[in-house]
Amino acid sequence: MSSSTKYPVSAGKIAALEARMAELGIREQDIDERFIRGGGSGGQKINKSNSCVQLEHRPTGTVVRCQRERSQSLNRFLARRELCDRIERLQRGEVLQEAKEISKLRRQKARRSRRAKQKILEQKRKRAQVKALRGSVESD
Repeated sequence: MSSSTKYPVSAGKIAALEARMAELGIREQDIDERFIRGGGSGGQKINKSNSCVQLEHRPTGTVVRCQRERSQSLNRFLARRELCDRIERLQRGEVLQEAKEISKLRRQKARRSRRAKQKILEQKRKRAQVKALRGSVESD
């Protein structure tokens, strides 16, 4: 990734990306790069061109797809930047934390089963009865 003709971005951005990849220990030899047809809107252009870039970092097994731009070369640059972000989060242990938060949200949003609702209502009735018995004592 040494020449600035590889990506349609400034030389400074390319140098920053190379430095970041070196800092994270990501080598070009460890990356499998594939060009595939993207999905979603775009019509004939997206159906005909392989502008979507898929990178796989073999040592970590991290896979990144990028089809943000129409240009394949720009998507190559953006995919490498995204790969750096993911591997950095993986090294910091944030990926596990994110996965935990996502699964927690999923559990919170899940609807309760009919049986679970019945059990909750039974417990509420029992608790209400206990509290009702706490009324003031009247003397005769």
